[in-house]
Amino acid sequence: MTTSEDLPSEISQESFDKLKENLEKVEDLSKRFVEVMANKSGHNPGLDSPNQEVFAKAATSYLSEALQNPAMILEQQIEFWSKSVLNFAEAQQALLSGETEEDDDEPTDRRFSNPMWKSSPYFRFVKKQYLTTSKAIEEAVSTAEGVDVVQRRRLNYFAQQIVDLMSPTNFLATNPDALEKAVETEGESLIRGLENLVSDLEANDGELTVRLADESAFELGGNIATTQGEVVFRNRMMELIQYAPATETVHETPIVLFPPWINKFYILDLKAQNSLIKWVTEQGYTLFVVSWVNPDRSLSDVGMEDYIQDGFLTAIENVKEICGVKQVNAVGYCIAGTTLGLTLSLLKQRGDTSVNSATFFTALTDFSDQGEFTPFLQDDFIDAIEEEVNTQGVLRSFIMARTFSYLRSRDLIYSPAIRNYMMGETPPAFDLLYWNGDGANLPAKMAVEYLRGLCQRNEFTTTGIELMGHTLHVRDVTVPLMAITCETDHIAAWKDCYRGVQLMGSRSKTFVVSESGHIAGIVNPPSKDKYGHYTNADLKPDHEGWMKAAKYNKGSWWPLWEAWLKKRSGKQVPARIPGDSTHKSLGPAPGSYVKVSAKL
Repeated sequence: MTTSEDLPSEISQESFDKLKENLEKVEDLSKRFVEVMANKSGHNPGLDSPNQEVFAKAATSYLSEALQNPAMILEQQIEFWSKSVLNFAEAQQALLSGETEEDDDEPTDRRFSNPMWKSSPYFRFVKKQYLTTSKAIEEAVSTAEGVDVVQRRRLNYFAQQIVDLMSPTNFLATNPDALEKAVETEGESLIRGLENLVSDLEANDGELTVRLADESAFELGGNIATTQGEVVFRNRMMELIQYAPATETVHETPIVLFPPWINKFYILDLKAQNSLIKWVTEQGYTLFVVSWVNPDRSLSDVGMEDYIQDGFLTAIENVKEICGVKQVNAVGYCIAGTTLGLTLSLLKQRGDTSVNSATFFTALTDFSDQGEFTPFLQDDFIDAIEEEVNTQGVLRSFIMARTFSYLRSRDLIYSPAIRNYMMGETPPAFDLLYWNGDGANLPAKMAVEYLRGLCQRNEFTTTGIELMGHTLHVRDVTVPLMAITCETDHIAAWKDCYRGVQLMGSRSKTFVVSESGHIAGIVNPPSKDKYGHYTNADLKPDHEGWMKAAKYNKGSWWPLWEAWLKKRSGKQVPARIPGDSTHKSLGPAPGSYVKVSAKL
């Protein structure tokens, strides 16, 4: 057995003890890793691998092009190899001379912000060769012929995933930040990184889901989701929260807000400074918000009709009863905005005027252009989803989270993985990232209905979608409406939302494009004065024409919406205390449903 006396004299007892301690940690972590992977349950058929058919067709196209147009292919190959040779020659020269040349034309890329990417011949060569290879892949994909629009989008997506995956910053040996940290901490950063990795695997039943935020830093109802209110109704689908008034009088017509059930509602109430929920009450409105159930296997047969009947219609009826009114102003966010459109069509056909006005936050109703989601909306992928939900009873939250994350893989997968696992850092205490990781499952039936009927076949704007004994169509959305969309939204592109609003039958339509993305463009309080918005009353042109003629307005869209809403909210009445004689409090906001974890 080796002891400290057997080691060279320059190694201190302290260093020896530390080394021994680290080796024991690694041994323990290795055992935990083997155990969690051995006990891993569940399988995601077809969800983790790129579509082989797409690559096969692309490869066939590339070979065919090589035969029919060898000059072009040869030119690409020569360009790639010549640049590779130049990269190697430059690295050799830099090693001999000890100097590197500045490249003014290199693109700015924060992955390569460490000075060693420029000063070190080794890292400089690695970076330049990676960029050269990435460009060669992109050019090969862009010039592939015989590939239709859908296949090309999928090919572009999967090729980009490969390019992002192979970034040298994703590997310890070619990441100077991680290597410097390991040296500075005498290997402690690597031990902590391994601990983070094993902990994430254990927390997710062997599935690697990179933790984005320090979950221990937040408590629902404690330091986030703190606006005062009461749960005044509950059924198997949702809890209905009525928020406490912040003014002595309120507008007569209440607001009922339907958040997406893909995520949880408290994105609209993270903290007082950016809470849309708190702000709405401060403007003198009675606000109700739906908190959706986080479904498990017992709700596998829940479909879109259940969300409409037991969610939207039930919430609207209870709000009318509590407030003693005949109409409400409804708000739908993302998928809940899509479903609000379905509900409005149903109410129109039934002759029900319970909804006085509708507001849509980043809501798609026309899915004719699948955009960035094209890779995930083809039969092979959705067939795999069906197999998954038939086995699990739900579409598990981590699958949806992974899908969304891969659309922005550098920011939501690789950067956090580098920070957590190679740098050994604790995830930040960031409320938005905490919310992003606090996902929800989708019921099996509903998930397939949504993907097949709405996303794939686009029935709401074409043939009509059969629900609740009616054929629902977007043209039956005839109430006054305002649609808020976001300029850089990659989930519900504003141009696609615009096209859906154009198809709606309402004679009073207001369309707004907020700066920023799907979340930041909506959670944009006036006090921050951060993002502006675009307006244009003329909805006849296509999206390019609309934007070209639009007026840019500095600051948040919230006051614009409130001014529009005020005209449709009636007279002032005494502020309403949550609930009534038949709707006793079932507990304080944010309620109990929101606290249920998605893990099965």
